[in-house]
Amino acid sequence: MVHQIELNLRDLNQLFNTIDPSPFPDRDLDRSAEDFILSWAQEFPINEPVGLIIYLKKPPEGHRASDLAQKAVRNYFVYRERLNKLEFKRLMRQGRTSLIVGLSFLGLCLFITEILLPKGTGILPDFIQQGLTIAGWVAMWRPMEIYLYDWWPLRLRGKIFTKLSKMSVEVRKGHDADADLFPPVMNPTSKAT
Repeated sequence: MVHQIELNLRDLNQLFNTIDPSPFPDRDLDRSAEDFILSWAQEFPINEPVGLIIYLKKPPEGHRASDLAQKAVRNYFVYRERLNKLEFKRLMRQGRTSLIVGLSFLGLCLFITEILLPKGTGILPDFIQQGLTIAGWVAMWRPMEIYLYDWWPLRLRGKIFTKLSKMSVEVRKGHDADADLFPPVMNPTSKAT
């Protein structure tokens, strides 16, 4: 079953960023169009394919509109997939650096509390020991956050970009000449209309 995402546009140029000087198949999508497509793609199961149907008030002449739109949309999501992979690598590199810094600082704090601080009982030594122990563990906060929580939303978004980079795109003559650029959100279990 292919889930359909539908857009109503006046012309195909509305799908793309108007200030991008790239040739047509390499242009960036308009931010609103991208957000709309992504929001619908996230509503469907990740392993089920999606298709994009673009309804145009006035379709361009010739039969190549669907081919051009498909190439442009796929190129854009391949590009976003590549950026997502770079962002994931950057996050993992930051996680490794944070882990090394955090472990080093934690080790230093534990070394100071065990070796350099006097073992006597008193308010000041206890205060310093507890403060250094807490500070050392707080230094581990960022690497733990990266490795436990930050990576998986990036991976999920990457899977969505991969799915969108393979979706079929079809251009049809619009069924509603006064339709909004992006139709109101309806039931996401069947199709976006």
